[in-house]
Amino acid sequence: MAYRFTTIVVLLVLAFTYLGFHLYQLQLVKGDYYYAQAESEQSAAASNNANRGAIYFTDKNGNTLPAAIDQPFPVIYAVPTAIKDPATAAATFAPILNMPVSSLKKIFSRPNDQYELLINKADPAAAQRVDELNVPGVYSYFEPERYYPLSTVASQVLGYVGPNASNTGESGKYGLESYYNNTLNGSNSAGGVGTDLTTTIDPNIQIEAEKILDNLVQSTGATGGDVMVMDPKTGKILAMGGDPNFDPNNYGKFPISDFMNTDVQGVYEPGSIMKLLTMAAGIDSGRITPDTTYFDHGYVNVDGAHITNYNLTTEGPYGPGTTMTQVIEHSINTGAIWAENTTGNPVFLSYAKKFGLDQKTGIDLPGEVTGDLSQLTPNAPQVDWDTAAYGQGIAMTPIELVDAVSAIANGGLLMRPYLNASLQPQVIRRVISASTAAQVSQMAVDAVDLAQVAEINGYSMAGKTGSAFIPNPKGGGYLNKLTDSYIGWGPTSDPKFIAFIRLNTIPVTSLAAETVVPAWNQLAQWIVNYYNIPPNRTTADVIPHCKNLICP
Repeated sequence: MAYRFTTIVVLLVLAFTYLGFHLYQLQLVKGDYYYAQAESEQSAAASNNANRGAIYFTDKNGNTLPAAIDQPFPVIYAVPTAIKDPATAAATFAPILNMPVSSLKKIFSRPNDQYELLINKADPAAAQRVDELNVPGVYSYFEPERYYPLSTVASQVLGYVGPNASNTGESGKYGLESYYNNTLNGSNSAGGVGTDLTTTIDPNIQIEAEKILDNLVQSTGATGGDVMVMDPKTGKILAMGGDPNFDPNNYGKFPISDFMNTDVQGVYEPGSIMKLLTMAAGIDSGRITPDTTYFDHGYVNVDGAHITNYNLTTEGPYGPGTTMTQVIEHSINTGAIWAENTTGNPVFLSYAKKFGLDQKTGIDLPGEVTGDLSQLTPNAPQVDWDTAAYGQGIAMTPIELVDAVSAIANGGLLMRPYLNASLQPQVIRRVISASTAAQVSQMAVDAVDLAQVAEINGYSMAGKTGSAFIPNPKGGGYLNKLTDSYIGWGPTSDPKFIAFIRLNTIPVTSLAAETVVPAWNQLAQWIVNYYNIPPNRTTADVIPHCKNLICP
């Protein structure tokens, strides 16, 4: 009996001795490690995106593709108080972490420091090497981080996730990540779990549009550009992109200017695309028709300014009997001026406002700005109104312009553009009558058929070029550089898309017919094939002046 009692006592003493030793190991020997581990877990919780909703793109068949998701990434960190030899540790880990030895040694030498983040979103191979070395004081763990599988694709639409203002967590920056931040991070839900966001962006159209834009910018030497594709009947944005863009997975390596979505956050003078809206105002107000004629002298003198047609030196004046349709076909500046003068300044301005050229479109993206019609005042000199008629001296965002021209494609109805697929199409207002919209649309079809550069065989496509001098930010006036853009839609009998391409800062010798128009044609051809749109024209369905086969 005494033997058994002695045995039990010995076993209890051994057990408590082991337990005490284990506690000693936890609290003293490895205390720094576990304290730092707790610190790291708290740090991870502060920036944890595990509950953030994903963002998806949607193709023509309704299939979704993830564009922004949360994915575990290695985090490499240090516990300086657990590092016995900072110099040796720094020399060991410098090549693995791709950090200077001096920087690491400084970090590893900090007294009473229980946690130092070394690399966030680390290379898995580097994290594995850290674990294999098993050096006390340098560790890794996995933490959910925002990941963008398509890299730079639609980056300015998506934005990115980064540290919030108080540096206590993360929040969306720019794009949809910012606009829908509360929805994505769960602030709007009871449980704090984020909601997924499905968008109207078609990944196939988006990728093709960006590829065409990038090639165009490179081949022309432009400083950048924009591309946009929208469904004019609903306002759904199918593609939206800019060049240059950025990789939201590594946003810190790019300048802030690359984060800006110039389609909604930048204004420009659109040039001759404005002539479509000038004609729409004149026709809808009953002041002119597509067949109304005037005498083109090739120039206009107004308020001391001498305004000419862009091609006066090569084509000369078009003379008497020049129709409004021919003004669109040949992009005649003096014809747009005559149409605006005949319509009247107050009526012209009222239609510019009805088209929304000085208002936000309401698109669900942050930082949208408005166009500038401020020079069109009752006391403004007539030259300001004349230049506005062909798109100089007034400014607008690309999304304002695309939305305005979409009203022509959509039978006169201005739609609210949107990216959230759960939203419903919303009519902002009727701008022009269906009859006016059809007439202006046909004028734009005639322009495409005559020039043939944007033409797609078997389809009635409408479109208009726009070249404009770039305002001089220093001292006023204009630079000797152009912005070239093109907008087009079709098939006009039942429009499935409207597409816009713009090039920034190109030489004045550049011709839109050789740059943005062929690029638009390439994109439009691709979209027609992608949607399997059936032809809506025969060889007999041509513009009136081609019916006698006198057109080239």
